[in-house]
Amino acid sequence: MREIVSKVELGNHLMYEEMLDAANLIFDEQTDSKDIVDFLVALSRKGETAHEVAALAFVMKSHAVQLSVPEGVYMDNCGTGGDGLNSFNISTASAFVLAGAGALVAKHGNRKISSAAGSSDVLEELGIRSDFSKEETAELLRQEGITFLHAPQVHPKMKRIGAIRQQIGKPTIFNLVGPLTNPIPLKTQFTGINRPDFTMDYATVLRMLGRERAIVVSGAGGMDEASLAGQNIFVLLDKGDLIPFSLTAEDVGLTSAPASAIRGGDAKENAAIIRTVFQGQRGPHFDTIVFNAGIGLFANGQVGTIQEGVKLATDSIISGRALEKLQAVVAFSEKIGERTMAK
Repeated sequence: MREIVSKVELGNHLMYEEMLDAANLIFDEQTDSKDIVDFLVALSRKGETAHEVAALAFVMKSHAVQLSVPEGVYMDNCGTGGDGLNSFNISTASAFVLAGAGALVAKHGNRKISSAAGSSDVLEELGIRSDFSKEETAELLRQEGITFLHAPQVHPKMKRIGAIRQQIGKPTIFNLVGPLTNPIPLKTQFTGINRPDFTMDYATVLRMLGRERAIVVSGAGGMDEASLAGQNIFVLLDKGDLIPFSLTAEDVGLTSAPASAIRGGDAKENAAIIRTVFQGQRGPHFDTIVFNAGIGLFANGQVGTIQEGVKLATDSIISGRALEKLQAVVAFSEKIGERTMAK
């Protein structure tokens, strides 16, 4: 491992096969944790490449828990995190809107690592357990068309690496890799990164990993979601083609707003924001959710334009379907809790 660390510290990129070797060493319990820290920090300083990200994603996914789900066009809308903007949990809220609009959503997520509240934290605050078994995770997906894959449950080998990431305290390649390692086979995906210079590379990784259609966004101000605050940079992957484009909220009929307007807090505050939006309260939080859910619907091929996606996402909330989907998942979680207590 030291040899690989030294190579990266000198600013050299790793070939795909070299990164496969490095990734296998990261997941080897015998590898010294200091070497892993040095490697992750060196990679971050050098700047990760598409081949490095794809190779690590391949190895990490190979260690994931395998779930048995029916054949279907499943999507994920998990972002990389690490943008430091302290927004509320946009992709978690958008997942319910997507499901309310008919998408089959397998939402990947984790607890807070570089944010005030991670996806798993806010879901628990909304009343949804984070300890579903793999059978229960698949049952929820079959029953409601949406499920949540909590990283510690589906990536048990990440326990040690999670502690190392917290020790580093800054985004690493694992932020980039997280959205790529969903154990459920995905045909479509909408994901955000906080690096506009890496959108094309990230879309290339999605193509390498076999996605048929996907959208990568880097939001205005370095946000890892589509932002109301200005120009958002996108790359659409469609049948192997990579198509860059840019878009503002106004372009799809929404109102611009500064990033400060959607600042979140801890899990309790963010859960309250989501409930309020799902009850129909308009404003920057609402617009941010329908903007991102609308892009997700376009990525999933359910609509022909993002503007149509925004309209469908808005209807998912106003009709009450997004809230009904949230309530159905909470009810499922409570049922699992009762089942566990009865054992």
